Amino acid sequence: MGAADVVPGVSGGTIAFITGIYDTLLESIRRINPSVIGIWKREGFKAAFNHINGFFLIALFGGVLTSIATLAKLISWLLVTHPIPLWSFFFGLILVSVFHMLKQIEQRSLSRLVFLLLGVVFAYSITVLNPLQLEPTSMNVLLAGGIAICAMILPGISGSFILLLIGMYTPVLGAVKSFDITILALFLSGCVIGLLSFSHVLSWLLKRFRDLTLIFLTGLMIGTLPKIWPWKETISWRTNSKGEQVPLVQHNLMPSDFEMLHSQPAQLGMAILMMLCAIALVLGLEKFAENRDL
Repeated sequence: MGAADVVPGVSGGTIAFITGIYDTLLESIRRINPSVIGIWKREGFKAAFNHINGFFLIALFGGVLTSIATLAKLISWLLVTHPIPLWSFFFGLILVSVFHMLKQIEQRSLSRLVFLLLGVVFAYSITVLNPLQLEPTSMNVLLAGGIAICAMILPGISGSFILLLIGMYTPVLGAVKSFDITILALFLSGCVIGLLSFSHVLSWLLKRFRDLTLIFLTGLMIGTLPKIWPWKETISWRTNSKGEQVPLVQHNLMPSDFEMLHSQPAQLGMAILMMLCAIALVLGLEKFAENRDL
């Protein structure tokens, strides 16, 4: 989940769904509320810790934070030096995840098709928005954490891409690389506030309207596929906080058009191989989860 969250356009929530821990994650976070204090007073710390599934949350978020800290530089380097294989891997990951989620829909009906289309339209409309340029003030960093974490636990909506849209991706990634305690503390505080609030809403929706919620989330994943298409043409650029030119608006291309326009190989064979690796990874994780349940 941490590795996925570093890449703009890929959601850690998608990874949680693939590995079968999504419902457990939401329920564990939802239980972190004032009632935990009452359990602590009546039954002790151990009972309260078990109530919120403490070991699960420590293992999960420890892995996420470790992955972000160790992979931020690697992912940033791959995005610049090997973008096509990297985007191809994540494109295959999302594609097979859509199939994985559709299998969980119990009924087929017009209402579910409508919710699928709504999810596609909503996600795609986000991907075509022009990024803002917010200043990395304390309030903006706190707000960015709250918004991004909500996206991170939604399959299909990337927390990193939301940060990119509001102009906070570079400051936050820079803070991770340089270990800027002030910015990281503000961002994590926003994440905690947003996560505790939004998890209650999402958990309630999955319990009351599971099929409709799942099909909408699947639509979100489909709608973000154009964003992570490996072959692109950059229409306009922006200057980041380091004075570097980075893509602002991009247009998707077919591999053959990419070769003609950029005069460089489309790496189609490598792209297909990376997509197949992603598909094999998801199917392997799915098989592992099934065997564990048995």
